[in-house]
Amino acid sequence: MSLIDSHCHLDDEQFASDREAVVEEALQAGVDCMLSIGTGDGPPDLEPAIRIAERYAPVYATVGVHPHNAAKATDATLGELEALLRHPKVLALGEIGLDYHYDFAPRDTQLAVFIEQLDLARRAAKPVIIHTREAWDDTMATLAKHWKGQGVMHCFSGGPDQARKAMALGFYISFAGVVTFPKATNIQAAAKEVPLDRLLVETDAPYLAPVPYRGKRNEPKHVVHTARRIAELRNEPFEAIAAATSANFAAILKDR
Repeated sequence: MSLIDSHCHLDDEQFASDREAVVEEALQAGVDCMLSIGTGDGPPDLEPAIRIAERYAPVYATVGVHPHNAAKATDATLGELEALLRHPKVLALGEIGLDYHYDFAPRDTQLAVFIEQLDLARRAAKPVIIHTREAWDDTMATLAKHWKGQGVMHCFSGGPDQARKAMALGFYISFAGVVTFPKATNIQAAAKEVPLDRLLVETDAPYLAPVPYRGKRNEPKHVVHTARRIAELRNEPFEAIAAATSANFAAILKDR
C-alpha cells in the first residue's frame, strides 16, 4: 500500500525543528510522495517549496501566489514564476484562486492575479491547484472563462453538485481531513459520489488534521486517516482508494 499527500505545506514554520523526521515518518506510514505547496508568505520569495523538494527526494513542489498575497504580486513576480515552472520538481502552479473569507487582498486584485496565473499555467502547460473560500461562484466563472486545462480543487469543501461542476471543467477533487469531521456531511456526500478516477487525498498540513488528530498539528502521514474514512464512506477497500488516488496524482501531476 502506498499513498500520496497531494497538498501539504512543508515549508511552514511549524515543521522548522523536525521537518526531516516528518518526511521520514510519512514514508514509514506508506506515504511515498508529498507535494509541498510553494506559496509560502508570498512574493518576493517564490521558492520555499522548491528548496524542500531539492532536499528530499520524495517531495515535489509547486509555485504560485496565494490569493491572500495577491497584492504583493508584480510583473517581476509573474516573470519569475514562469522561470520557476520549468524546474524539474515543480509539478503545478498553485495554490491560486479567490478567498473572500479573509479578504487579505482586495477582491479585484485577487481576480486579476488569478487570471494572470491561469494564463501563465496555460503557457507553461502545467495544471493548476485551486484555493476557493466563500468565493465559489466567482471562482467557477473565472475558470470557465479563462481555463481549459486540468487542475485540482484543493481541500474540497462543497457538496456533490459543486463537485460535478468542477469535474465538468476538468478538475480532480481533493479531500482533506475535514471529510473525517462528523458534521461535514455535505463534503462526505461528495466523497461518496466523485468517481475513483477523479479522486485525490491531501493533508493541507500543518492544518486541518483528521480525526483522531483533530486540533493537533497535521502531518503528511495523517493522510492515511483521510483515505480510510473515504473508503468507509464509499464502502470500498482502503487499498482501492490508495491505488486510485496515487494513480490520479501521477496522471495529472507527476508523470506529465
